[in-house]
Amino acid sequence: MGLAGIAVVAGLSGLARWQPDFTDWPVRFATILLVPAVTEELIFRGLLTPTRGESGHDPWWLLAGWAAFVVWHLVEALTFLPGAAYLFLRLDFLVCAGLLGAACALMRYRTGSLWPAVLLHGVTVFIWQTALGGPGFARLQAG
Repeated sequence: MGLAGIAVVAGLSGLARWQPDFTDWPVRFATILLVPAVTEELIFRGLLTPTRGESGHDPWWLLAGWAAFVVWHLVEALTFLPGAAYLFLRLDFLVCAGLLGAACALMRYRTGSLWPAVLLHGVTVFIWQTALGGPGFARLQAG
């Protein structure tokens, strides 16, 4: 559901378009795994999302973690990633971020592990950046 929804929204809105660029892909993949995949997943899924087996955690934390993840992208665009504003403030991007966040939260909840969510997040961003015209981190930092 999550990736299919992202594909539909991103494809119809023009957020994703075929523009392959596999230059330095090993470095790009390693970088994406660290930022945003590991860092964001540690915060939004590791700290805020309970697993199915955790007692004492209200399932509403799933929703709170998801909402915080989406809002985080707005905060990034309005503060320390000024080059991301053109993208992170778009409704289609926020819908895609929300779908990815929901899919990652569900993986964390169902598996009890953070790593499937980290891989999903990292591979999704990697494919977007290397094959579908998504901007790299340097472009998002530029003001």
